[in-house]
Amino acid sequence: MGSFDLLTHYQHLDRLPCPAGSLPDDDNHTDSMAVAQANQTANAPISLSNRAANAIRKIMQTKDLPEGYGLRVGVRGGGCSGMSYVLGFDRERDEDQTYRIEGIPLYIDKRHGLYLMGTTVDYHDGLNARGFTFENPNATETCGCGSSFAA
Repeated sequence: MGSFDLLTHYQHLDRLPCPAGSLPDDDNHTDSMAVAQANQTANAPISLSNRAANAIRKIMQTKDLPEGYGLRVGVRGGGCSGMSYVLGFDRERDEDQTYRIEGIPLYIDKRHGLYLMGTTVDYHDGLNARGFTFENPNATETCGCGSSFAA
């Protein structure tokens, strides 16, 4: 299975599966896992709004992603303003930095962190806007559709 692009595909469902073997054995393990997860989240160059995290978990469940797949956030050249956002599911690569935000594995190419630092991924499901959006404090210019930027 190749990567899955969230900017063009998304679905609505209700719960996130718990992978086999992911439950802690005792309270100490739970505490250390919580601290480790908090550190990973604190160090991540991006954040996910609650709406985005919920939508991503729902998609992960409905698409029945293979083991080892996580959310990939990045940038690529192109788009109205010079760079476009990448948002999809993929396997971890050698050049990735790996994080875990709200239980979601997150992969970001090390070269993209500078462009994404401080970015918040949000999700809208209304009449005027539907889908994932990016609030990037590094963007000096954005296009009308919100999927490309200049930094």
